[in-house]
Amino acid sequence: MMPSANYLFDCLNYAQYFENYQINSILDVDLDEYGSISKKIVRPIYFSVDPSSSEAFGPELDDLIRLHYLVTTRKVTTVLEFGVGKSTLVFNHAIERNKVRYLRFVEENLRCTHPFQCFSIDNSEKWISKCQEAGATPNVTYHFSDCIVSTFQDRVCTYYSDMPNVCPDLIYVDGPDQFSPKGAVRGLTTNHPDRVPMCADLLALEHFLQPGTLIVVDGRSANARFLKCNFQRDWGYFYIEDYDQHFFELLEEPLGVYNKRKIDFSLGSGFYERLEKFGK
Repeated sequence: MMPSANYLFDCLNYAQYFENYQINSILDVDLDEYGSISKKIVRPIYFSVDPSSSEAFGPELDDLIRLHYLVTTRKVTTVLEFGVGKSTLVFNHAIERNKVRYLRFVEENLRCTHPFQCFSIDNSEKWISKCQEAGATPNVTYHFSDCIVSTFQDRVCTYYSDMPNVCPDLIYVDGPDQFSPKGAVRGLTTNHPDRVPMCADLLALEHFLQPGTLIVVDGRSANARFLKCNFQRDWGYFYIEDYDQHFFELLEEPLGVYNKRKIDFSLGSGFYERLEKFGK
């Protein structure tokens, strides 16, 4: 039995949250032109698998509101983001709100080397520059890295060549695209419009992650299933079809006193209820 998605978003009122946090102030969006903030955008069939495309995805406000909401309601201190974009601006904004509220407590009580920072990794220097030009992001560290085709237990996948050496409590996977990874394994590569992204970085990182960590995989169902099949620890997993997003929460007993303090501070009793009900 897997946890229900309701525990993440059952208290989210999109319109009220959008207004309270003035998210439109960081996104160049005309609401009269955009329409309902909860609408889903339907794109052309080959839009996301055109290697020659230089057009960035437009903002999807419902997705961005949920990301902001996860950061503030889970009192996230460190974000690791795969793929820069509008989400980077949103993470910067949400982390700033947490910093204003909780910095003193975190510095005095938690073991957190990178408090209230987002580390955003991308294999495109062009898109990193565009994101930096889109608005001030003082809470974001941009990290450029090539991507390579490799294997995980003889299964073809991709890795970033150089990762930020951080310990995140929220991980957002929206990169890399399938055309950028370099090389091939026995002629196999993700560089084909009928293939899909297949990053394995989190499998290499898994045993460094702390209980309570939340992973959000945006779309990328094949990649999410690959992670789910190969993760070794006790992850609560669910997929929300309306959002086309996959969620993994690490449901294990705290590693020690500092991890327990972080869980108590960020997630409270709800984490232990999920652990008792869904943990192994």
